Amino acid sequence: MSRWIRRYPKTALLFVILIVCLLLAGWRWGFASAPAIQWKTATVERGDVEELVTALGTLEPGDYVDVGAQVSGQLTRLHVDVGDSVEQGQLLAEIDASVQQTQVDAGLAELEALRAQLEQREAELNLAELQYQRQQRLRAANATSDDAFQSARSTRVITRAQIKVLKAQIRQKQASVEGDQANLGYAKIYAPRSGTVVSLEAREGQTLNANQTTPTLMRIADLSTMTVSTQVSEADVDRLAAGMPVYFNTLGNGQVRYDSSLRQVLPTPEVVNNVVLYAAEFDIANPQGKLMSGMTAQVFFVVNSEKDVLNLPVAAVKRNDRGQWQVQVPGGDGQPQNKTVRAGINNRVRTVILEGLTEGDTVLLGQAAQQAAGASKDRPRRGGLF
Repeated sequence: MSRWIRRYPKTALLFVILIVCLLLAGWRWGFASAPAIQWKTATVERGDVEELVTALGTLEPGDYVDVGAQVSGQLTRLHVDVGDSVEQGQLLAEIDASVQQTQVDAGLAELEALRAQLEQREAELNLAELQYQRQQRLRAANATSDDAFQSARSTRVITRAQIKVLKAQIRQKQASVEGDQANLGYAKIYAPRSGTVVSLEAREGQTLNANQTTPTLMRIADLSTMTVSTQVSEADVDRLAAGMPVYFNTLGNGQVRYDSSLRQVLPTPEVVNNVVLYAAEFDIANPQGKLMSGMTAQVFFVVNSEKDVLNLPVAAVKRNDRGQWQVQVPGGDGQPQNKTVRAGINNRVRTVILEGLTEGDTVLLGQAAQQAAGASKDRPRRGGLF
């Protein structure tokens, strides 16, 4: 080798330079050393953690009444419109009452005729009583025949019976007239309760037929308290209980939170696309009227809640083979180490840490950006020869 170097000194120098260039290029391209492992980390934080069951709900008035018509006829006047506030006893609508008025007038006329007949029969009874008393005196004096006496007595009895029939007919007709007068009164429809008119089902000039079904004219609702009705799947319904805390936001204003408590879970489910859903209901005060019928609510049932506790992302806490909760923390030699902790509730995002860590501790979530680091080895650096 030394003889070859002395014989070809220029070639040897070029060979040495080539070796040095290859070594420098390898170092510049990342072959000199392996990249350090990068780790995703998380910090133990303090805050509130809630275990929730979520559902979509619909707002409806907590109490309402449908106002209907009890008589048939043309709707001549509507005194309210949707959105109007009404008081109990306020006149809402009027129906053409000409037919009902005619029936009342006819009934009153018949009643008057029966009363006139009663007066006639009562006068006849007075005459029959006088004739019967005269026949009694004549019979005592043996101055009349048996036929005349029996006829006077029969006339008195028959007249009394006719009076009883007339009095019964008068009572019957009186009841009939009172019924007709009640129907006449139903032609004017009054508010059965105070509230807000939330819907109108009829218009002025419409003909109503109350003989087949009761026509619904409008709905009056109490909007000071709204009911939220939600549908909860059978997988979550066992976690609900009456009285548990619940809150919701409306789709139109997610910044405002409304708090309440669960009133009931209805026992009869509804099956939608082979999914069993149970209705869970609760009430919410609506003093300012901002909550309206038909609004959609994003509802959160609070199963468990912890305030101001240590917590970590769910991905940082795992069970080992012995069923214990553990996390990975950085070791002194740069390698991860397992550490046993005691975990509490989780909301599928954060897990409560009861023991084993303190606020501010760092835990490992896994390796990060290894492929990116490996790709950087194959990417030439700009600038310079190498």
